[in-house]
Amino acid sequence: MAERLLKNISTRGLKKTAKKGMQYRKEAMISYAILFIGYAVLQIGAMTGIVGRNLQGQFVPICVYVSLAISLNLVVGISGELSLGHAGFMAVGAFTGIIVMRVLEQYITIVPVRLIIALLVAAFVASIAGFIIGIPILSLRGDYLAIVTLAFGEIVRNFMNVLHFALDDKGHLKFAFNHTIEGITNEQRIITGAIGATGVTKTATFTYAMLLTAFTLFIVLNLKNSKQGRAIMAIRDNRIAGESIGLDVKKYKLIAFVVSAALAGMAGCMFGQNYSTLAPVKFNFNTSVLILVFVVLGGIGNIWGGMIAAALLTILPEAFRQFADYRMLTYAIVLILVMICTYNPAIKARIQNIWKKINPLKRKKDEGKKDKKKKSGKEAE
Repeated sequence: MAERLLKNISTRGLKKTAKKGMQYRKEAMISYAILFIGYAVLQIGAMTGIVGRNLQGQFVPICVYVSLAISLNLVVGISGELSLGHAGFMAVGAFTGIIVMRVLEQYITIVPVRLIIALLVAAFVASIAGFIIGIPILSLRGDYLAIVTLAFGEIVRNFMNVLHFALDDKGHLKFAFNHTIEGITNEQRIITGAIGATGVTKTATFTYAMLLTAFTLFIVLNLKNSKQGRAIMAIRDNRIAGESIGLDVKKYKLIAFVVSAALAGMAGCMFGQNYSTLAPVKFNFNTSVLILVFVVLGGIGNIWGGMIAAALLTILPEAFRQFADYRMLTYAIVLILVMICTYNPAIKARIQNIWKKINPLKRKKDEGKKDKKKKSGKEAE
């Protein structure tokens, strides 16, 4: 009897593990398919002239915002903490990348190599910032954590407003805090306080940005499906139960926070390489809220949902440009309607019922389940 019980328990455990494995594989397949199909559609649209020049200018920001939505989902969705300082890590990565690219310009002429180094350095610096801010604040929960991360984002932005970087005649990097650097021409300046970075050589392309998004997706999906990811989700679901079985809550939350910060830093670096001029005001509170909206609209914890939301909400303002002064109002109305349809149980149930009727695969599955039930009922008789 005991052997039979143990066998049943083990088979159930294997079935659950296999089911979870299938879910992760399905999520990965959908996410990668959305990414590469979207890339192919936009590239074909650009080559054939279907996609206009204004929208083509949004290709890199679309990939950057998708990367930011994926990385923030690691904290908000998988870890279960509310962070409002993602724009701060983005700013750290953006200005770090600009400085590294400018310094390496005289040593490395190959742009892709220089960009990869800049991305790695930006990720390293942003991860250090995430580690420093994460240690004291991750003992907080809920609204308190959100307020502190919001404060961090604003501190970073104001800190960038007083930073000055430049290269002298010998190619040495000079730094000043809260005052201008003397004896430096405008061409030698890299970052000039509140004015930000000027004269940046644009090196970001749609292909580079898409590869960065694929890398971000690969890191997050693999972390989610790893031992550490399962521990993070277990703590998210029940913190007390996690502590009772010996999980180090602060350690696993810090892992999610630091990885998310590093990925945000890389996305910021790519974002900074897409503009010739970049001011710190770009990374204000509104940017953090916008990234959070991507995550919430796509479904908290839903990676591919956040990707779609980020792409659509980046394209919509440009698509509504013909409405001139009313385009942001239209954008807000669309956002409200989508949120209502997504989180209203009655509307959601109706949409699912309509989708079941339209989707032939779903109907076949339902018919197969009904046939199995009928057969099992006949066998029982």
